[in-house]
Amino acid sequence: MFTVCTSRVVLCSWGEQDGGLDGANCLKIIGGWRMGAEAVEPESPLEHFGVEVRLERERLGISRKELAKEAHCGYSLVAKVEAGQRVPPPGFAEACDRIFPGSHGRFTRLWRLVLKCAFPPSFRKYVELEEKATVIRRFNCQLVPGLAQTEEYARALMATGRARNQEELVQARMVRQRILAREHPPQLWIVLDEQALRRMFGGPIVMKGQLERLLELADAKPHVVQVVPEGEDSFHGIVSPFGLLSFDDGTDVVHVDGFLGEQLLAEPKDLASAEEAFTLLCAEALPPKESSALVRSVLKERYS
Repeated sequence: MFTVCTSRVVLCSWGEQDGGLDGANCLKIIGGWRMGAEAVEPESPLEHFGVEVRLERERLGISRKELAKEAHCGYSLVAKVEAGQRVPPPGFAEACDRIFPGSHGRFTRLWRLVLKCAFPPSFRKYVELEEKATVIRRFNCQLVPGLAQTEEYARALMATGRARNQEELVQARMVRQRILAREHPPQLWIVLDEQALRRMFGGPIVMKGQLERLLELADAKPHVVQVVPEGEDSFHGIVSPFGLLSFDDGTDVVHVDGFLGEQLLAEPKDLASAEEAFTLLCAEALPPKESSALVRSVLKERYS
């Protein structure tokens, strides 16, 4: 337990504008805090979340160590969250609402905003639907799909791109994976080309951990991992990553990630085409047990 000190003088104040969550400017900051004679304002929702945590913690006289204990995390995570360098897990925001008097769920709401704004606008609707899906089917011929990526693999992959918020994207991707830890998780069905196992990001150690993660998923019900083996005399012809989301109400949605961006499709003809493509890919891929054997073979051959 800790004692809340309410005698400290509050030198910092913030204003925030409630409103919709869509768009690049989904959070408008109209206040600031002063460090010496210089006004400093956060540049992103993630930084804003960290500032709000720090200000409230210091106002109440709570140490980082005490907050870490209440949030069941390490001191370093608190420091990184306050510095705007780490997307906090949902339990962190819930802990802030619990121990900071008068929060009324404010930090949980800010956390949702941080997570949403970390993703490109074209991807945000997909993430919302993914959280509600009962079956998630994904195909990728070049990369391991995001829901199956390790943090190290995701970070190495992001480093090849040009996004300025790479760390936010990595942490948001890790938070997305919490749906697989539910008591009743959605079924994740992955089909990927063998070249995705051999294409190296981050070096042998990172790839070793990534392939081990795939094997963990393959062994965990209700998930399925299938690999399309390399062959000189055959090619399925599908190069764009795509996936299907299925829901209890039976209305599927197709997600296509291409050169011109991401699309969500729900027209019957698009659903039929995606269903046919995924079914054919499953038929060309090795059965689950043989796929796991191939993953182990590549793991031993290239990364051990």
